[in-house]
Amino acid sequence: MILCIDVGNSNIKYAVFDGDALKVSFRVSTDLKRTSDEYGAQIVDMLSVNGISSSDVRGGIFSSVVPSLDYTIEHMLRVYFGIVPLQIAPGLKTGLKIRVDNAHEVGADRVVNNVSALKKYGCGKPMIVVDFGTATTFNILSAAGEFIGGVIAPGIKGSLESLASGTAKLPRVEIEAPKSVIATNTVTNMQAGIVFGWAGLVEYIVRKIKKELHESDVLTIATGGFSETIAKETDCIDVIDKMLTLNGLKYLYDMNALNGSEDIT
Repeated sequence: MILCIDVGNSNIKYAVFDGDALKVSFRVSTDLKRTSDEYGAQIVDMLSVNGISSSDVRGGIFSSVVPSLDYTIEHMLRVYFGIVPLQIAPGLKTGLKIRVDNAHEVGADRVVNNVSALKKYGCGKPMIVVDFGTATTFNILSAAGEFIGGVIAPGIKGSLESLASGTAKLPRVEIEAPKSVIATNTVTNMQAGIVFGWAGLVEYIVRKIKKELHESDVLTIATGGFSETIAKETDCIDVIDKMLTLNGLKYLYDMNALNGSEDIT
C-alpha cells in the first residue's frame, strides 16, 4: 500500500492506495506545533480504525506548502512506517512543462493538481484547475498540456474569518448558500456575500482566462474543500474532483517509484 499526503496551510489530507484502488482517505488540521510523534501516533490510530497496519504501507509521497513541516512529515514516515518518502520538489520527475517566469515559485500542490488533471482529463484542449483551499488558485493548462500561468485569490474560509474577527458584531457562520441573495438576517447576509460573491469571482476570472486564451471550449475542473458549494452556484465549472491532489500524488509516486521511496525496515 502507498501513503499519499498533501500538507496544506489549513489541513493535511491523507490517502492510502492499494494498487490503483483507494482504501481510505481522511484529513486533519495542520498544526505547526505538533511533533512527528504526534502526527505518527495520530495517523497510525486512524489507519488502524480502518483495518490498515503501518506495516502494510510500503511506500509514501507527500507534497507540502508548509516548509516548516517538511522534516516533521518525512521523519514521521521514516519512524512510524519505515520508509523514505518521495517529496514533490525540484528534481522529482513530473512530466509537466512549466512555462512561467520562475518555475521554482510554483507551489507543490499546484504542480500535483496540474499533473493529475492532465493524467485524468487531458483531451487536447485548454483546462483551468480551480483549487478552493486556504487560497483560491486558478491554474491554466494549454491545449498542449503546458502550465502557462494562473491566478491566486484569497481563500473562502480565511476571508470569512477576517470578516468576523475584524468586526465587532458580525458572527462566525457556516459556509453555505442561503435560499436567496436578498438576505433578511445577519447570518444569511454573510452567507450570501461569501458564497455568491465567490461564485461571481470564479465566473469573472474564468471568463477573462477564456478571453485571453481566445478559446471558448475550455474544461474547468474544481477541487478543494468548498468546490461543491461554489460549483452549485455557477455554470462555469465542468467537473468537481475532490480527490484530484491525492490521485495526482499516487500517479507521481508510480512515475518515480523505481528511484523513489524505499522500505528501510
